[in-house]
Amino acid sequence: MKRIVLPLLSFFVLGCGDDPLPKPKAYLRLEYPEALYEKASIPLPFSFEKNKLTESIGSVKTSNDAIGIDVKYPSLKATIYLTYKKVEKDNLNNLLRDAQNLTQKHTIKADEISSNFFENKEEKVYGMLYEIGGDAASQSQFYVTDSINHFVRGSLYFYTKPNYDSIYPAAEYLKKDIKRIMESIEWKN
Repeated sequence: MKRIVLPLLSFFVLGCGDDPLPKPKAYLRLEYPEALYEKASIPLPFSFEKNKLTESIGSVKTSNDAIGIDVKYPSLKATIYLTYKKVEKDNLNNLLRDAQNLTQKHTIKADEISSNFFENKEEKVYGMLYEIGGDAASQSQFYVTDSINHFVRGSLYFYTKPNYDSIYPAAEYLKKDIKRIMESIEWKN
């Protein structure tokens, strides 16, 4: 009996140690380079400034009524898609409605959608920036127009399954670039 009790007793005495402690919370720290901007040198009916972090402006795709521009961020695995359309007779309301409807399609997965009005009277640029919270496919959507001749719609997409917690730092960084695009747009006549 001693042969069984003594090893068993020593196992329980030696097996009890300090209580386990939970690991402290750790947060992913992502640091992005300071944004440096330059004018995009592509032949468009408007000009804008882009972050030098962009690899280049992707292909300019033209169709009979639209021009598509891809502002690519390979290091962030993201692209800001811009679409330019000329404002013609009575199509401004349709362009605005389409831009708003594309944003509202994200309500299925979005936790919230906030809108911020943008106005630059000097350059005649007016628009709206939508910030989309949650696991939606796009984290930012926007449009700008002069209400007479020009209309640009833009959206931010990442090359990954949407997980808001993971892409939040990159989305915040790129939101500043989107604001810079909106602020720096100059229409060409």
